[in-house]
Amino acid sequence: MADITKIQEIFYELQVSEVMTSQVVAVMPQTTMSQFEELLRGRRISGAPVVDETGNLIGIVSIMDLIQALEKGQIEQPVADHMTTDVEVLQDNERVISAIHRLQSTGYGRFPVVAHSTGKLVGILTQGDIIRGTLKQLDMDYRRLEAQGYRQRHFFEDILSENTSIVLRYTVRPRDLSHGGEASSHLKRSLTSLGIRPEILRRVAVATYEAEMNLVLHATSGGRIRADIRSHQLRIDVTDHGPGISDIEQAMRPGFSTAAEWIREMGFGAGMGLTNIRNCADEMSLESRIGRGTHLRILFRLNQAQQ
Repeated sequence: MADITKIQEIFYELQVSEVMTSQVVAVMPQTTMSQFEELLRGRRISGAPVVDETGNLIGIVSIMDLIQALEKGQIEQPVADHMTTDVEVLQDNERVISAIHRLQSTGYGRFPVVAHSTGKLVGILTQGDIIRGTLKQLDMDYRRLEAQGYRQRHFFEDILSENTSIVLRYTVRPRDLSHGGEASSHLKRSLTSLGIRPEILRRVAVATYEAEMNLVLHATSGGRIRADIRSHQLRIDVTDHGPGISDIEQAMRPGFSTAAEWIREMGFGAGMGLTNIRNCADEMSLESRIGRGTHLRILFRLNQAQQ
């Protein structure tokens, strides 16, 4: 069982829009390379996105493009002649954990961020932005805990019943990346209100997020997440009626993935989802039938001695 740090928890919760730099230094396609050179010097940046009159991202130009233009004597040519048009972007509603995977897998120093609803440029995300955003969220969380004086709520102790349980259900739609992660966030919020300890909440949040994104990306008809909360344990059942898993043992190996290319391009499909779930859970089981679907059970014990 893995210990999930507060920082890891934040990576899974924050959206790119919450940590990105929204004041973007951009250029127009008709901007000359000499003007772009002055911009780099004045702003001390190493590149800039290129946008059209409506704010749509159409390319990106870098200091390497400037060097090549200087070598060829093309410094007065427009940026449009030297920019890269095949630009990888992040969407503003993606989770920071996805952005981290993209930065690591591509080796890029920054990504333009576009609005998921319009496709227009709304920001830039760098590793520095992620660090600053994470530290800010840490500070906000600790200030809130200090102000409120975190107290365990004995919800189940106050209810007179032989066997009390709370059941929460969430429907996850396939390929709906815009809402990916919402179910796990809503579950964590509900568990917080019930007084589940933070160190358990962090493990639940990571495991449920990974399970939810598996439904979004791999289940052809989506699926459901069911959480059964009792005084001593939390059981999460994740079910779908998708294609199923042909070799469960192989699927559980770290790094194994059958993800399509478009999934990998989005920063997912690293083959660590089931491994992360297993590391976070106290118990985990996986059943699957080809053509019938998959049933994942995740168990967390709630009455263990606090670390």
